[in-house]
Amino acid sequence: MAHFYLAPAGSRVIAGETIVLTGDEARHAAKAARLRVGERILIGDGRGSIAQAEASHVDASEVHLVVVSVSHTEVDVPGVWLIQSLAKSGRDEQAIEAATEVGVSGVIPLLAERCVSRWKGDKVDSGVARWQRIVTEASKQAIQAHTPQVSPLVSTSELAKDASSWQLIVLDHRAQMRLADVELESGVDALPVALVVGPEGGFSDAEREMLHTAGATLAKMGPGVLRTSSAGPIAIALIHQRLGHW
Repeated sequence: MAHFYLAPAGSRVIAGETIVLTGDEARHAAKAARLRVGERILIGDGRGSIAQAEASHVDASEVHLVVVSVSHTEVDVPGVWLIQSLAKSGRDEQAIEAATEVGVSGVIPLLAERCVSRWKGDKVDSGVARWQRIVTEASKQAIQAHTPQVSPLVSTSELAKDASSWQLIVLDHRAQMRLADVELESGVDALPVALVVGPEGGFSDAEREMLHTAGATLAKMGPGVLRTSSAGPIAIALIHQRLGHW
């Protein structure tokens, strides 16, 4: 029952329905997981529904699953997003993977002034697509009912212009306020919380001022300095607890 698969888009995850896995999902179930007819696995739609399903046909090209029972998990309110700066050596990818495991609502890639890794031209679309694959696989590994979506790349100035859409918190070890002391709105009418993680060189003074002027709260997490790969996931876990999601 540990194996978890995503149903194809448009599939109805309803008791009694048959869902057909193809492509990589079918190959993994048949070859790697060695699924057999009559065995049960978990399957989700990425939108809150997770079902127990029984295999009625298995081969490397198609796996047929009959839905036996379904549970549904509502989205976190308010949502908790990660706005993650691009980073070298795959540390940005480590960050979004771990953030997905702890339950991020969505991810936005950020191109800050001091980012060493930069997406340009065709790399913008391919980078977003790669991040989407990473968070999708991480959500399956963690058996998350909701699959986070990766939004288009933004610059710091674009983020500042959209600051009023969020409860925007910039993680900054130079800040005076602690993350634990930041006032958070909760309830169905609350704006989503967005945690902003800068590059390993940190935000420039101009960027910090720009975001602060736009209404963002600058907050530190502790006395030390966390890497860009770990700051976001740890902050997300803390925010989930404060909002009562955990």
